[in-house]
Amino acid sequence: MHSVLLAGLARDRQDGTGFGTRLSEACVDVVGVTGAGIMLMIDEHNLASLANSDRVSGVVEELQFTFGEGPCVDAYRTGRPVLERDLAHPVMLRWPAFSAAALDAGVLAIFGFPLQIGAVRLGALDLYCDHPGDLDRDQLSDALVLADAVTHELLAVQASAEPGVLGAGLEDVTNLRVAVHQASGMVSVQLNIPIGDALVRLRAYAYAEGRPINDVARDVVARRLRLDEQH
Repeated sequence: MHSVLLAGLARDRQDGTGFGTRLSEACVDVVGVTGAGIMLMIDEHNLASLANSDRVSGVVEELQFTFGEGPCVDAYRTGRPVLERDLAHPVMLRWPAFSAAALDAGVLAIFGFPLQIGAVRLGALDLYCDHPGDLDRDQLSDALVLADAVTHELLAVQASAEPGVLGAGLEDVTNLRVAVHQASGMVSVQLNIPIGDALVRLRAYAYAEGRPINDVARDVVARRLRLDEQH
């Protein structure tokens, strides 16, 4: 399966299907889940969606970026799979903000797998189900193979690029959070706080207002919104 998926991803780059699209959709069929998404991450706070199999998967990744918590964030941080079989009744509440919003979106079980080789960490693969339950042994094995496949493909794409230039298909991903980073810089200057704290302020405001963080960031950049010490 690994070699077949890699061949499919290579065709994606050549025929313009969309980098990662084939893999995210294959996850649904191969693993037997409801949806799948691939996230690229620089660190636990800077992440962007590469591909999603469906609308809810896109919502799941947007929520993780907005709240700074969720299975992909934990999988990236720990370097280990993160498995939540019953988001509505977890043994331990790990993601209070994310869980409530994800449940509203129809996610009842969710699983994150790190995209890494050795010490190199690239992001995470997330899978969700619209019903509670564990992944069985075969599903877990397939998910690990898929995570390994996309990791190798990401490295192959970047290896083929010129030094200092992002690989084909990755350029647009870096633009997805430009407004958030710009807004974080503006809030940092306005409140005289570190960039990381400014991002936390943006996330807190987005959560309190029930708005996507990208929308809040655009308002800040356009000077329609100014966060003060009360936010």
